[in-house]
Amino acid sequence: MTSPILTQVLDTAGQGKVGVVTLNEPDKLNGITLAMSHALTRVLHEWEADASIVAVVMRGAGERAFSAGGDLQGLYQSMVDNTTGDAWNNPYTKEFFDVEYRLDYQIHTYPKPIVCWASGIVMGGGVGLMMGASHRVVTTSTRFAMPEISIGLFPDVGGTWMLSRLPDGMGNFLALTGAQLGASDCEFLGLADHIAEADALEDILAGMQAHNWSGSVADHDTFLRQLLDSHRPGDLAAGPLQTHQAHIRRVASGRSLTRIDHDLRQLAEHDDAWLQRAVRTYMAGSPGSARLSFTLLHKVRLMSLADVFRLEYIVSQHCGAHGDLQEGIRALIIDKDKTPAWQPASLAQATPEWVQRFFVPPWPDTQAHPLADLGN
Repeated sequence: MTSPILTQVLDTAGQGKVGVVTLNEPDKLNGITLAMSHALTRVLHEWEADASIVAVVMRGAGERAFSAGGDLQGLYQSMVDNTTGDAWNNPYTKEFFDVEYRLDYQIHTYPKPIVCWASGIVMGGGVGLMMGASHRVVTTSTRFAMPEISIGLFPDVGGTWMLSRLPDGMGNFLALTGAQLGASDCEFLGLADHIAEADALEDILAGMQAHNWSGSVADHDTFLRQLLDSHRPGDLAAGPLQTHQAHIRRVASGRSLTRIDHDLRQLAEHDDAWLQRAVRTYMAGSPGSARLSFTLLHKVRLMSLADVFRLEYIVSQHCGAHGDLQEGIRALIIDKDKTPAWQPASLAQATPEWVQRFFVPPWPDTQAHPLADLGN
């Protein structure tokens, strides 16, 4: 059986060592399974406790993706098996989102530098792993997106926290359209710290090995930033989001989803192919996910990261029982007919009152939140 992750410890010019962890599901674009989340959690804990490990590099196997998302087939089967309609009667979704969100939070709060090599496809759960790393590196092949609206979910793994903190309108636009970003736009929005050529990782690892890693964690951070910046490509053009930023902010800002919906639809025949694709993805997506994502981005703006994960966990359990997630995965991944029957079928039916059901804890009143200890 193939291991979900591969690990390697590299010697350096000094006494420090560099831990390299590789997501090892290249045939599945390194989609994050429960086993992978467990394995990543364990190795990060081990390297945190190992004083000889001075930095961590996180990468994906193969050249196509860092990670294209989560275990949609496993989630789908667990929803099919749960015929009760009870959001708290699905053991797999309870464990999957618990372990994944804890792992994401662990990366956000890790005491040692983590270089995330976010090359190729970076979507969904892959964004969750990348987002908390201290050194987020995108490359000339990066395709970054949170396309959950296409499967009836919402931008989870801390995605609502990330998107709610972008310049006004940008978070709404990315959540509603699942628009794909290249390296330049990721850097422009502050979603990435560095840009490198797609084939530069081996040279960067060699540079890390040649360093003696003396000094403090702050010294290590400074060295890594200088090393990564030295591999920056020249002549990077502005991305389409940056090019159209003023227009996007006019269309996607504000507190009325009905107005945003109207204005987005006017862009369906825009001259720019990137905008066309983004808007058409929105129009084909789940209206319930649109309402849910829009509402969440407003709810979490002033919340701590730990509290955001706790809220996302509640919502994720309801999505596994009452939302469009099962139907979205069926249409996109299982049957591949790309004709999901969304319920609600329209934004008019996905009202602000309708969405409130997703924010009610599904467990008994006597039970504490499963992520109550997060951040303690």
